[in-house]
Amino acid sequence: MSVNINYKKIKSSKSISNVVFFVDDKFTITNIKKYISNKEFSYVSDLIKNINSRKKIFCFDLSSKKKIILVSLKKDIKSSEVENLGADLYNIIKELKNSEYILNTDSIPSKLTNFVAYFLHGLRLKSYNFDKYKSKKNTKNISILVVGKYIPSVNEQIKFKAIEEGTFFTRDLVSEPGNILHPDEYAKRLNSLKKFGLKITIYDEKKLKKLGMNTLLGVGQGSARGSYLVTIEWKGLKDKSKPLAFVGKGVCFDTGGISLKPAKFMEDMTYDMAGSAVVVGLMKSLALRKAKINAVGVVGLVENMPGGNALRPGDILKSYSGKTVEVLNTDAEGRLVLADALTFTEEKYKPKFIVDLATLTGAIIVSLGSEYAGLFSNDDKLSNQLIDVGENVDEKVWRMPLNNNFDKLIDSKNADMQNINYVGGAGSTTAAQFLQRFILNKTPWAHLDIAGMAFSKYGGALNSGGATGYGVRLLNKLIEDHYE
Repeated sequence: MSVNINYKKIKSSKSISNVVFFVDDKFTITNIKKYISNKEFSYVSDLIKNINSRKKIFCFDLSSKKKIILVSLKKDIKSSEVENLGADLYNIIKELKNSEYILNTDSIPSKLTNFVAYFLHGLRLKSYNFDKYKSKKNTKNISILVVGKYIPSVNEQIKFKAIEEGTFFTRDLVSEPGNILHPDEYAKRLNSLKKFGLKITIYDEKKLKKLGMNTLLGVGQGSARGSYLVTIEWKGLKDKSKPLAFVGKGVCFDTGGISLKPAKFMEDMTYDMAGSAVVVGLMKSLALRKAKINAVGVVGLVENMPGGNALRPGDILKSYSGKTVEVLNTDAEGRLVLADALTFTEEKYKPKFIVDLATLTGAIIVSLGSEYAGLFSNDDKLSNQLIDVGENVDEKVWRMPLNNNFDKLIDSKNADMQNINYVGGAGSTTAAQFLQRFILNKTPWAHLDIAGMAFSKYGGALNSGGATGYGVRLLNKLIEDHYE
């Protein structure tokens, strides 16, 4: 099912069949009287006397061919609530036989800044579905004509479309099965982003060995597929200011390696590359909307398989930083990928800050479920910015502790550190402590553990189940509010 939205600065005609109007939270409908006949107005007035005011959207049949949909707006409504209303409207119209609608912006009861843009943004985000591999697809096409004086500006349309396309690209990548989106294919798809003005550099195994990225390579050495580090650069400023850096874990499929995972739910490990997909979707969004910043995305792409050459528990690897790691559990692989990627990013780009994203630990799901991503950081300013914008776009983060006493739990007798804490407990925190050891120059850094947020079996406010695209809108808002 697809949704097409067009804009026209005209008043809606009484002859148009299906119209969406906005009313206040008391369902006062005097503002729509001039758009419908007196008979229809009287009919709707009678109907709303008995409605359940706790609902926010009502659909009324005026005839067999004509519908009126009323969307209730409370005072001081937040932008995230507006997006959710748009998603609710999509849930209603997708079940109706009708395919063409007018959205009357003149009926908005009060001047709400960017209201319509956020409303349509939520509607489009909710409309996403991944049916690429289904033989029978839903071919219904919903057309919405947005009319009136409150239609979004051209700049707003470009911005929100860019964010949507970036989010959808992230969802597409996460939704692909492991036999399709393996590291070799992933690297090819990233190379295609050059057409949007992004600079793509692909480091293959030969180059990675020369650089000494042995923790990243160690994860992928059991797979028949290649391992890669890919950098994605966007230069939206003419000066040579320090870029903002985003680093993502791209484990295209995670069996756990020699420390093999249980068979149950292993199929979900196709989304263990979601952190990288968020970085990729964000960079595409920045390019599409011509963001006025310099930014770089860095993703490590591997497949963690139990092959004959696979990494063994007890192996010791020398990282790009020069620090050595004793691998006690090959299923704690994402931190090994990020270790090399973080040090490389800090050294090569000397960024203003680094934000990394990874489906890193099951422990964060135990802690925060699917309501918050875990935030670990060495910088209060960056942390507070992420918390604030997370609340704004309803992609929430919750700051978790880092502490020297936790850090001691990953000390190794045989190497500089070990990749898991065998004492037990604090699994997400000790994973973050591990990553922090690879930030060598005190660059402001935040780690987002998105294991509970990247994929939803049941769907959320702005997605219908499956890949959520969590993080693209969060980081775009961070950039828009604080760094552009």
